[in-house]
Amino acid sequence: MHEGRLGQTFGQIGGRTGLSTAGFIGPCLGYLSRAALLRCGSNGESALRLTIAIIATAVALLPPHLARSDPLLTYPLKINGHAIRAEVANTDASRRQGLMFRERLDENAGMLFIYEARGRHAMWMKNTLIALSVAFIDKQGRIINIEEMQPQTENSHAAAGEASYALEMNQGWFRKRGIKPGDRVVGLDRLPPSQD
Repeated sequence: MHEGRLGQTFGQIGGRTGLSTAGFIGPCLGYLSRAALLRCGSNGESALRLTIAIIATAVALLPPHLARSDPLLTYPLKINGHAIRAEVANTDASRRQGLMFRERLDENAGMLFIYEARGRHAMWMKNTLIALSVAFIDKQGRIINIEEMQPQTENSHAAAGEASYALEMNQGWFRKRGIKPGDRVVGLDRLPPSQD
């Protein structure tokens, strides 16, 4: 990787993580990557080692509000006028991972599971650290049923009908807002499709 490309890569990393908005860390990563290449010359292995060390140091120095695993991309949804920012799980891998190992979920944030085929899909809470509510949703965007799920349990929580989507939110989110089966989720038509 030559100097220009490595510097560009660090600039992109800074931008995606929000570091460039801090006005210091993002540009410094670009500068340090160029310095690493100048120091190591044509020795690609040394440049790679130094680059990894720079990344590790930058991550260690991140402020806690930037270091947590917030999603880089979310989509807007609404239910009865209540706004949601939803991550999308639309591949086998992302659906299997779900919200596992997350320590928190913002109040109006959630994860929307998009299925390739309609079915009586089910969820469990293995390795999931936060209590969640899940709404199973049909192809037209109507909520079929809502289930309450406890952290780190392996009980099955299933759709009561043919679901195309499942929306996980903090436990009690739907109840607190009076959202119930039959209510419609708006914005599903603007989401990327399942990639199975």
